[in-house]
Amino acid sequence: MWRSNPKAWVTRKFFVEWVNLVFGPTVKKYLQENNLPVQALLILDNAPAHSPNLEDDILEELKFIKVLYLPPNTTPILQPMDQQVISNFKKLYTKHLFRRCLEVTESTNLTLREFWKDHFNIAICLQVIDQAWLGVTTKTLTSAWKKLWPEAAAERIYEELEPGVSVEEEIVSLGNPWV
Repeated sequence: MWRSNPKAWVTRKFFVEWVNLVFGPTVKKYLQENNLPVQALLILDNAPAHSPNLEDDILEELKFIKVLYLPPNTTPILQPMDQQVISNFKKLYTKHLFRRCLEVTESTNLTLREFWKDHFNIAICLQVIDQAWLGVTTKTLTSAWKKLWPEAAAERIYEELEPGVSVEEEIVSLGNPWV
């Protein structure tokens, strides 16, 4: 389902539409195909698009979906991706993006402005995203669960314990080839 608005945010209207047209029917089909009880729990945070009375807006044939709202201001504690995974990914994205800029400007006659304006596109952006995501380590993903599910983040799971250069130091070194 693809929708847009001028602010590029999910709105309550779009979210309710998604629940009724995509989420609900997909969950119902999955449950029926796998001979599971037709019941589901949708857990939501307090994002502006998550209507506090969502159950009233759910279509009658999807009333098997129960909605549970997390307490306010608990997202950083409860959502594993908020536990440094997103931050780490953004740093890696920045590193790979800078590296791409340097490679292009050093191997062509393009200026950085020309590269951004005429040669940086969705395909290149997706390549950079892919490189960045591949750089997110198992240690980072596992440690994201420490607060919510400590047993899942047992120290024995970490396989990447070798000391290394921080992503920030790598980014800085890209700009100084003599480091």
